[in-house]
Amino acid sequence: MWPVILTDQQSDIVLRPLHRRDEGQWREVRRHNRNWLRPWDATLPIPGQQLPGFRTMVRMYDKQAKRGQSVPLAIEVGGEFRGQLTVSSISWGSILSGQIGYWIDSRVAGRGITPIAVAMAVDHCLFALGLHRIEINIRPENTASLRVVEKLGLRDEGLREKYMHIDGRWCDHRTFALVAEEVPQGILAAYRHSLRKL
Repeated sequence: MWPVILTDQQSDIVLRPLHRRDEGQWREVRRHNRNWLRPWDATLPIPGQQLPGFRTMVRMYDKQAKRGQSVPLAIEVGGEFRGQLTVSSISWGSILSGQIGYWIDSRVAGRGITPIAVAMAVDHCLFALGLHRIEINIRPENTASLRVVEKLGLRDEGLREKYMHIDGRWCDHRTFALVAEEVPQGILAAYRHSLRKL
């Protein structure tokens, strides 16, 4: 099951594992988007803790992916690194669920890339991995991410108060979810069908 590369025939989007060789592009994209991403970036609540460096992060993600705990993916557009999407908190057994988080380079935001990338990942999780439920947790103020789940038709399950440490403080999040039975044809096909009706 890992590593996995997901491609979409109708777009120039590829989801693939992060590699150490991505470090230069990853750093450039993060540096360019520092202020744009800061309000939504996870932080560590315990003083003195630091997020891992890029190489440590890649090794950690790879180990988690091999154990079936996550699916960490680079978002590539036209062969260029443009963001990151991670399916995390994967639970097996009687739950079969996971959570998706993502970020995208502001230089390609607003082009429909994020909904397609999220839909590709959801379809992989539901139909290749066999998960039953996917959820996405979003800050109520993050209108761009709220638009992604709206476009994809995820169900709003309500507010989780002080759910995650973001930008230096505990922040509320809204939870959006779907289960496999809601999208038997796949969420990417459903999304594309909805676009044709516009």
